[in-house]
Amino acid sequence: MSDLWPWILLVGLGAFHGLNPAMGWLFAVALGVHRQSSAVVIQAVPAIAFGHAVSIALVAGAVVAAGLVVNEGVVRMATGGALIAWAIWHHVFGHGRRVRIGLRTGLFGLACWSFLMATAHGAGLMVLPALMPLCLTESPVPEIGDSAAMTIAAVGVHTLAMLAVTGLVALGVYRWVGLEILRSAWINVDFVWTLVLIGTGGLLLIIG
Repeated sequence: MSDLWPWILLVGLGAFHGLNPAMGWLFAVALGVHRQSSAVVIQAVPAIAFGHAVSIALVAGAVVAAGLVVNEGVVRMATGGALIAWAIWHHVFGHGRRVRIGLRTGLFGLACWSFLMATAHGAGLMVLPALMPLCLTESPVPEIGDSAAMTIAAVGVHTLAMLAVTGLVALGVYRWVGLEILRSAWINVDFVWTLVLIGTGGLLLIIG
């Protein structure tokens, strides 16, 4: 189980990101409603997942690169502090700096929007506790290739989970539930997201 938990966490975080309407499923549904086509919903989800994956990969790559020249404990402490600081910033200022894009956008624009949203929400920082035990080693120089391959695999697993959940939720809401449910069954996901960021950062500081 000690070898499996990072992968399980990556899948769980992918599912959590997929459930978050700010990560894309709500936009996919809105596009489908606007263009009156479920095919548009299906086409939108991979573009959203791609933008999300690029954001995750850039953060993961930066942390792994830092781990090649800096002690792993220092990387953990710095990442934990960054997570908590990002959570506070997002809670205080994030709501006034929404990334806006029109419903006439194409798939490229949707992927760019997803990348910006994932980056602004600190999605890449959130998955670092799962990435670190997989991608950082005590003797990094001989294993740079292994770290890179593991990083790609981890980002892929996370993205596939996010893609699956985003697609299921978007299609479910578009075809059966409808956007009306948002008026009566809305959860403040942003607040939950902030708590998870703080909790993850605190965990990294404790074990760092």
